[in-house]
Parts: sequence; structure tokens; C-alpha cells
Amino acid sequence: MIALQSRQFEEPCTGTGLAYPKGMRVSRVEDLVVYQKALAAADAVSALLKRPDFSKDFDLKDQLGNSSSRVPALIAEGFEQKSDRHFAHYLYLAKGSAKESKTHLRVAMTRGYVSMSESARLGGDYEEIKRMLEGLIEHLERDDRDNRWQDS
Repeated sequence: MIALQSRQFEEPCTGTGLAYPKGMRVSRVEDLVVYQKALAAADAVSALLKRPDFSKDFDLKDQLGNSSSRVPALIAEGFEQKSDRHFAHYLYLAKGSAKESKTHLRVAMTRGYVSMSESARLGGDYEEIKRMLEGLIEHLERDDRDNRWQDS
């Protein structure tokens, strides 16, 4: 018998938006709004990295590509952890990677690889992701269940 992994979120997270659908039982990481936004931001960064200007700057291209794809990957990895504390740990790492991505975008702007508006737009997306992660972390730390997969 395969148990369905699910997570009930009773209260919305703080930040500019909800990190998860309000009142919905989340059984897949794909249902988390913050995960969806992180994937979209990583896709947008990936499109920028295909520009010829980035081909000259291997280090920045690799760092930006790695940090942007790490955000949704860490959210997904954390979602599969057993306890709220472990999930929160991965979200802290994802939050750091979001800030790192925002910083690399700023460096790319100063080097002329992306426009100021592109850097501001994507940087704003990563700032929103960071706030959503903070709200979800706060929720998880408040609940701090040892087994996230058992019904509360």
C-alpha cells in the first residue's frame, strides 16, 4: 500500500503572496505557489543565459544558472523531508539561493549582459520568492511536527 503524502496548511504565509493555496491540502510540491514562481524565475534566467554576451563570462553564467535552478530544486527536496524542521532547513537554503540569484543578476546588469529593467524585474521576482519562503518557514517552525505526512 502506498501512502499519499500530503500537507494541510491552515493559515496563509506572510509576504506578498501565499506560498501555498489557502486552505488546500498540498500533496505535491507542484501545488506550492512559491515552487511555481521559483520554476518560472529559473526559466526566465535560463532564457537570459542563452544570450551571446553570457558566453564570454563562463563563471557568471554558471553561477547564475546554478543558483536560479537551485531555488526550486531545494524547495522540492525539502518538501519530501519527514519533519517540518527539515523542510524549513531546505527552505532557508532556497532563500539564500534566491538572494544569490538576485545578486548575480545585478552583476550581469553592471557588466551589460542584461538591462536594468530585466534585472529589476527578475530581482523583484526573487525578492517575492524570498518573502514567500520566509512566510512558509515561519509556518513550519510554528507547527514543527516530527512527521509532516501524518494527519494533524
